Amino acid sequence: MFQNTYKSRITIIFIVVFLLFVLIIGRIFFIQVIDYKKLNDLANDLWSRNLPIGADRGLITDRNGVVLAENITTTSLVVVPNQIKDKETTARKLSEILNTNYEDMLAHLTKKTSIERIHPEGRKLSFDIADKINSLNFDGVYLLKESKRNYPYKNLLSHVLGYVGIDNQGLSGIELQYDNYLKGEDGSIKYYSDGFGKKLEKATVYNSPQSGMNVALTIDINIQEAIENELDNVVTKYNPEQALIVVANPKTGEIYGMSSRPNFNPNEYSKYNLETINRNLPIFNTYEPGSTFKVITLASSIQEKTINLFEDKYYDSGFINISGSRIKCWKHGGHGSQTFLQVVENSCNPGFVIMGEKLGKEKLMDYIKKFGFGEKTGIDLSGEENGILFDIDKMGPVETATTAFGQGVSVTPIQQVMGVSAAINGGNLYTPYLVSSISNANTLDTVLVNKPKLKRNIISEESSKMVRYALESVVAKGTGRNAYLNGYRVGGKTGTAQKVKDGRYMDGNYILSFIGFMPANDPEVVVYVAVDNPKGVVQYGGTVAAPIAKRVLESCASALNIKKSKSDIEREYELWDIKYYEVPNVIGMTKKEARNAIGINYQIEYSGVGEKIVYQSPKEGEFVKQGEKIRLMLGN
Repeated sequence: MFQNTYKSRITIIFIVVFLLFVLIIGRIFFIQVIDYKKLNDLANDLWSRNLPIGADRGLITDRNGVVLAENITTTSLVVVPNQIKDKETTARKLSEILNTNYEDMLAHLTKKTSIERIHPEGRKLSFDIADKINSLNFDGVYLLKESKRNYPYKNLLSHVLGYVGIDNQGLSGIELQYDNYLKGEDGSIKYYSDGFGKKLEKATVYNSPQSGMNVALTIDINIQEAIENELDNVVTKYNPEQALIVVANPKTGEIYGMSSRPNFNPNEYSKYNLETINRNLPIFNTYEPGSTFKVITLASSIQEKTINLFEDKYYDSGFINISGSRIKCWKHGGHGSQTFLQVVENSCNPGFVIMGEKLGKEKLMDYIKKFGFGEKTGIDLSGEENGILFDIDKMGPVETATTAFGQGVSVTPIQQVMGVSAAINGGNLYTPYLVSSISNANTLDTVLVNKPKLKRNIISEESSKMVRYALESVVAKGTGRNAYLNGYRVGGKTGTAQKVKDGRYMDGNYILSFIGFMPANDPEVVVYVAVDNPKGVVQYGGTVAAPIAKRVLESCASALNIKKSKSDIEREYELWDIKYYEVPNVIGMTKKEARNAIGINYQIEYSGVGEKIVYQSPKEGEFVKQGEKIRLMLGN
């Protein structure tokens, strides 16, 4: 009995030992074979140190591939404290080269860390400084490749492009909005060291950085340069508090150009205050729009058929009384009897008050909201404001009247652009956008394409056609005549808005604006200009903003290849207007025939010998200022 029990115990012990042996062998096998890679990687991680390599941000280009934001290869300083033999000498030399405090540098070198980045003084080093550091040949001192953002056009498009910080992160504008696409993935150089930081012979591993994606904008560099030149001239000539210009495609919402003053150089953003950098006026600034807002009242009235532009008339005495408040016309004594087309041409406030009354506050406010006011447009930039509208429940007759001609409401320039675009493009409100596509920097494969986003239709094509006609008449016959561009059909509306401070209107302080488009029969481009409190000039939108818009439209015609066309509306001239006439074709005519064809509007200068005209300058169809010379060459 005892013997059997003893044998059983021996057997059990044997089985247990055997099982333990099998488990140990199995565990060893698992560690040595199955789990080898994982454990080896963990061990390598204990030995390894990573020196970071910054990735290039993706390029930002205009719609035609012109580079607006690029990268410059630079270097940054990192140290491995355990590898530095003489920390005091190294700290002294580096602080001298970097022109920084010795104690601060020594603190970097003595830090209890495997790798220390010298920040900020060691970041984005110039080639000269990098060469000086490299020539030291100190152990534990490394120069790593980094990428520095560069904006080759400097201040151009600064608020739209934005800027990046020291770590190449987007901080404003497109750089911030599309940072996830632009930033790329950093690489590294992995080396191995022992517990004392001494570098081991084990081979280093290079992990290549992955560049960010390229972003193509809707911006046209030629239009943008024209905008920037005009704004620079405005600042020099008028010394305004602020100024801005926006150019867009009214049929799609694409932004062709956008800029404001003051602006900044994103290459040197640290030299500017945050208010200048972060205030992108076309989307941020809100103000009473003045008469440019009348386009919305006009479009709404035409759609609702509350007025007939040609048949209905209004007598303007110079003012209108609304609930005890006198609302004046800009013209002393008024315009007298007018059709509502003339009300639009003359930008007559009392006439627009009548339009608002005919609509009623409910319909007026409904249309204003449908045209996109009181809400963000959704443009692909951060910092956009909503604007402010009257609470309809608190609107009385006076508030309805002032709203009709753009006073008492607050809007952003981009809302103005998109609202007027809807009024002239057939009634369609679009979301404005700045990025047309995003592509892989290496393969160039397109990963994202932005297309026009239609929000809603507001008015009919027929109503929109009538709006276009009325606004073309404003430029040909009315307050917008300074935007008239010979050879092109231009429509538009002026604006002169008195500024508000502390709830009171300021004397002699206005925001002057003009919104124009062409061709008037089929708009391809819309331009909005606003100048805040220009100095040394009569403050009317027609005298300051309209000529600027005219020149920008002329640049747009060239950049977008807009063809010339003739209008059925004949231009009317004031006594002070400079007149332009179209040059006829006189090639093949005799001198007498050419003289009769050209008429008395120009001087003629002849050259050459012969009976007939063989060459002329300017060519047929060009518009030339009255009194200028026409040069004719004679030959046989």
